Amino acid sequence: MKVGIVGLGLIGGSLGLDLRALGHWVVGSSRRPETGDRALELGVVDEASPDLAIMAQAEVIFLCTPIEAIAPTVAALRPHLRPETILTDVGSVKAPIVEAIAPLWPNFVGGHPMAGTEFSGVEAAQRHLFAGRPYVLTPTDTTPPTACETVAAIARSLQAEVYECAPDIHDRAVAWISHLPVMVSGSLIAACEGESDPLVHKMAQCFASSGFRDTSRVGGGNPELGLMMARYNQAALVRSLQAYRDRLDQVIHLIEDGQWDALHEQLQAQQQARPAYLK
Repeated sequence: MKVGIVGLGLIGGSLGLDLRALGHWVVGSSRRPETGDRALELGVVDEASPDLAIMAQAEVIFLCTPIEAIAPTVAALRPHLRPETILTDVGSVKAPIVEAIAPLWPNFVGGHPMAGTEFSGVEAAQRHLFAGRPYVLTPTDTTPPTACETVAAIARSLQAEVYECAPDIHDRAVAWISHLPVMVSGSLIAACEGESDPLVHKMAQCFASSGFRDTSRVGGGNPELGLMMARYNQAALVRSLQAYRDRLDQVIHLIEDGQWDALHEQLQAQQQARPAYLK
């Protein structure tokens, strides 16, 4: 199959590596010609060009641009596409994307591979990034079943676990397990940076180990990605942040009042609940 990838960053680049390894012919497009050249050097794509006309040969196109660029990209792609060409995206928010793209291109399937690292750019691309990870598709009543089945088959070939749900359900769910952690993790870093004693601040940096590394990882990632999460999933993210703030207030009160038994019960409940969220 001839597959197109528009946007050759971490996700687009990793898709290219895996799809080429599976025998697909991959054409890539990036605004910066040097990114396409580097993608060719790294074996991410078979052909690359900043000109979207290169996508005319693709049967399925993955839109891996920042969220705000997806709709303009589809508008620019339309003159080059055949009616049967399937478009899908990898954005971390689905409802606004689906609402914007569906009228522009009926053969569109909203998608979100739940995988990534704190690194960005084509240099960060890696094989098997999606293996064992959720890959969410958000078809609507107007999504052609064959288009959804094609994208699902590609996702399964990447060894991802495919899920389907409505776009708004996706956005409410990822607000809890993806977007909230980014804001919480970033706030942890900001709180540490707010330490007023220079010696304590320096020692905290020296002492930081696996616990801080794990909890701060997503907060130290691509700022543009975090901004897009907040901008395009605003209501769901605010709701989850408010609920998290309420939980923090409860913990503060338990510790201030010395309610150690109640705190222990809460910590036990959290320990028992965590495995259900881990794959």
